[in-house]
Amino acid sequence: MATLGFTAKPFFDDKNRAFWNLQTAGWAAYFLLRTLSGFANGLTLAFLVPVAVSTATGYSLTLVLGALYRELIRKKPLVTWLGSIGGMFVAAGIYSLIDAWIFNTIQRPGEWFQVSLFLGTIFLDFVVIGAWSALYYAINYFLLVDEQADQLRALESQASSAQLAMLRYQLNPHFLFNTLNSISTLVLLKQTERANAMLSRLSSFLRYTLVNEPLGQVTIEQEIETLKLYLDIEKMRFEERLRPIFEVDPIVLKARLPSLLLQPLVENAIKYAVTPQEEGADIIISARLAVDRLRILVADTGPGLNEKRPGPIQSTGVGLANIRDRLAQAYGQDHEFDARARAGGGFEVLIEIPYQTEEQPREAA
Repeated sequence: MATLGFTAKPFFDDKNRAFWNLQTAGWAAYFLLRTLSGFANGLTLAFLVPVAVSTATGYSLTLVLGALYRELIRKKPLVTWLGSIGGMFVAAGIYSLIDAWIFNTIQRPGEWFQVSLFLGTIFLDFVVIGAWSALYYAINYFLLVDEQADQLRALESQASSAQLAMLRYQLNPHFLFNTLNSISTLVLLKQTERANAMLSRLSSFLRYTLVNEPLGQVTIEQEIETLKLYLDIEKMRFEERLRPIFEVDPIVLKARLPSLLLQPLVENAIKYAVTPQEEGADIIISARLAVDRLRILVADTGPGLNEKRPGPIQSTGVGLANIRDRLAQAYGQDHEFDARARAGGGFEVLIEIPYQTEEQPREAA
């Protein structure tokens, strides 16, 4: 909205009130200028009567024009133009007729009305009506464009939110299917205690993914706790082959990031580092402060980029492209994302984002 106004509240928030304020102030200024001009030309106080009548007439006629223009402004351009010009000519004609009649009555009492008086006033009155009409349309088209811009920003924000929600809810179905299959196997083997433990962890993990605001942020501490819950489930499947290592600087525990940002990276590492190797692999999750940036590293000791791992973009259903999109949505250009082979073997993903300890509100595009 426009920020013009006489108070802290935007002037055009209440369009009806703004119209009456501008209408009254404009015609009061017209009356004052006509009065000062008359006195400057040596006219007497009697001149105030036709000026007052002229001002009241113009005020009333423009109210009628305002009602007409409100109907015309959203019509087709040709209809708007023709209707507005026609309204201006009619209003200017009535305005001039009243001005001429008042002048004739006061200045020339008893004489017949002459057409020349009407013709002498119509140009000035048409200019006044035309200026008022131009200002009316200029303000209303500005407000209309501003309203459409607000609607566009709202639609873009909704589209962005929908995309973020979609990205956030893209949990890899393979994880869920594998976990349920593992639970089913444990039940068949009558290992009910382990099956109950896995089911309880799965329930807690899924509850977290559904309850947490998909567009919100969590602290590193919360994200790590969720990762541990997820890894506890996977560790029941892979046992000693899955070796998670957390290297988190306590100073960044309250730093914020998009929720469940790291889970797809850890899932990626399990699929392409732990699964294909008999000895399994280490998965290292580190987070530390680098000046004013939060630096997160998810690495593994798997085969890296070779024939057993076809490449980062073909990783999981969520994949690295998903993480890139979420980071772009959350931080724009103010982030770093680098997926690469590790020196000495393995694969790693480096994420660097602004260090924030309070959840940042999303801005409209």
